[in-house]
Amino acid sequence: MELFLDRLQEELTVDEGCKYEIYLDHLGLPTFGIGHLIKEQDPEHGRPVGTKVDEIRVSECFNQDIMVTLQDCKNVFEDFDALPQEVRLIVANMIFNLGRPRFLGFKKCIQAIKDGDWFEASVQMQDSKWYKQVTNRAQRLVDRMRAIDS
Repeated sequence: MELFLDRLQEELTVDEGCKYEIYLDHLGLPTFGIGHLIKEQDPEHGRPVGTKVDEIRVSECFNQDIMVTLQDCKNVFEDFDALPQEVRLIVANMIFNLGRPRFLGFKKCIQAIKDGDWFEASVQMQDSKWYKQVTNRAQRLVDRMRAIDS
């Protein structure tokens, strides 16, 4: 599990970036670290863009965010831990990026994953608004999904 978490963190750091200051994400929402969306209960809430955030805080928030993501993965896929590692990495990446509520809109993709139809899952990933919003990231994930068992 630790190797899985290390690889997931590496991938998310590439896809999300890692900033040690508050910035506005592509939706204009205050964020820091590895894609940590600032919530009302965060001490950073209400602080201006550019406010520095130390490495310990970034790591703490990422660890919390990834635990939430993995729980969300298990809520969507009862057998999440039994899925191939590459599928788990792709799903976790998507849920981290989208959040579970938006990921649940990928009904055909979710069903394809449950059916073990990786190609169909990749088709459904590509046929989405998400794909158009984060095309480079999405294309990498689509290509990886298509490469499973091929």
